[in-house]
Amino acid sequence: MSSTLLLAVAQQSHTALFMFMAFVAATLVITYFSARKSSGSAGYFAAGRRITGWQNGLAVAGDYMSAASFLGIAGMIAFKGYDGFMYSVGFLVAYLTVLLIVAEPLRNAGKYTMADVLAYRLSPRPVRALASLSTLTVSTFYMIAQMVGAGALVKLLLPGVSYEVAVAGVGVLMIVYVVFGGMLATTWVQIIKAVLLMCGTLFLSVLVLKHFNFDISKFFDAISHVPVKSADGTVVTKDFLQPGLVYGAAVNPWGPLDLISLGLALIGGTAGLPHILIRFYTVPDAKTARVSVVWAMLIIGAFYIMTTFLGFGAATILTPENIVVGGKPTDNMAAPLLAHFLGGEVFFAFISAVAFATILAVVAGLTISASTSFAHDFYSNVLHHGKETKPGEEVLVARITAFVVGAIAIFLAIKLQTVNVAFLVGLAFAVAASANLPVIVLSIFWRRFNTAGAVTGLAVGLVASIVLIIISPSVMSLDGKGLINATPLFPLKNPGIVSIPLGFLAAIIATLCSREPAAEARFTEMEVRANTGLGAEKAVSH
Repeated sequence: MSSTLLLAVAQQSHTALFMFMAFVAATLVITYFSARKSSGSAGYFAAGRRITGWQNGLAVAGDYMSAASFLGIAGMIAFKGYDGFMYSVGFLVAYLTVLLIVAEPLRNAGKYTMADVLAYRLSPRPVRALASLSTLTVSTFYMIAQMVGAGALVKLLLPGVSYEVAVAGVGVLMIVYVVFGGMLATTWVQIIKAVLLMCGTLFLSVLVLKHFNFDISKFFDAISHVPVKSADGTVVTKDFLQPGLVYGAAVNPWGPLDLISLGLALIGGTAGLPHILIRFYTVPDAKTARVSVVWAMLIIGAFYIMTTFLGFGAATILTPENIVVGGKPTDNMAAPLLAHFLGGEVFFAFISAVAFATILAVVAGLTISASTSFAHDFYSNVLHHGKETKPGEEVLVARITAFVVGAIAIFLAIKLQTVNVAFLVGLAFAVAASANLPVIVLSIFWRRFNTAGAVTGLAVGLVASIVLIIISPSVMSLDGKGLINATPLFPLKNPGIVSIPLGFLAAIIATLCSREPAAEARFTEMEVRANTGLGAEKAVSH
């Protein structure tokens, strides 16, 4: 990083910290008032189902637009141009799957978690156990990646705060939100974060266009002539509007297939992410669930369009020396450094604080998802066979689980601080798409589907995605960047193109190898409820 920007970072660390603390203080006040309204299971797990369509849309967007989106995609576009933009397309298109396939049936047929939909007509104990394991796996990997990102970001932007302190601080705050405020507090944290993120991104996008005198043709002309520092230190000009810098066959023979695999994981995985799915239980009915998805698509769509301005803006406005830290290119810093260059020191501090808030909101959503699944699916319905427990016991178990999950995430994030954990996000989407999505879709739309198919599909999708990731270039590498110093056995970084069909195939084959008349008999009842919402407020256990 240039000496000027390094000095700016040091000078503005206190301003960024002050802005972040103001956000924390506001959300803690919300948590205090939310705690008074979070009594009972429905209040704690689903915010009393009182969230409106636009509120839930903002919350879904806040839950989905992670630090990986804000910092990572903007940085990828800044360094890799068109291929980085293609990465962001998958995140946007994914919500069509959510809108058209899962949002309405999930809200009508479920209660608190995605496992409610499976347990409606299948044998509840085995499917809930596997669904809870899948939820905990996805949530933990996603959460660790976010918290490692938080530590790394704080280490760069706030030199006075150590990595360990940053990770522990984020972990403690997310535990406070979830334990005391439940879903209501988590929802409002995500709403505030979404508003701040959209405001910051919009203002920075306007500043980028202003730099080019709001002349789009001039902006795209600059994108086609971006100075890039090559390996030997010389600066060459590249056309960032041309594809192929990451996924081109000339760069990587498996590149085009890897892009397709990644797209499949993103599009399918979003519809299977537990912390996204549980948001549809916070609204009063299926119509509101659909409205909230439309709101989320509009907000998320606008956001990802603006990340192109951030990424291409950083590529065209900042010189290669401006986005280098410690002698190495630092793509995650592209957006904050662009904010400093165009908006000054206070705006740089604001964008940095928004990045912290982004991480905090996402890990809170992941924690409430994991704790809800364990308490409702595993504790109440697997261990206690779905029988009534003592009043408040399910919520108590969820709060204890939040403590445990938070502590484990803090511990692992600290231990993994020197490891490249970017593959964890891809793994979370791959597991969700390979294990969760097939059984949700087949359970809703296939009368013949049964418990054997659900259990097999969940297990095979979960194991296949994890194993393929372990033997992929994300983990196995000879260049010293992977966890395992060996030649990759699987050529693609994301296993979606293999693991997703395996999940569907395993579920279909296991179903065809057995019959479950009771599951088939309840299909019509579930179909009516999923499409009409009739009786949706009743308990789903049977």
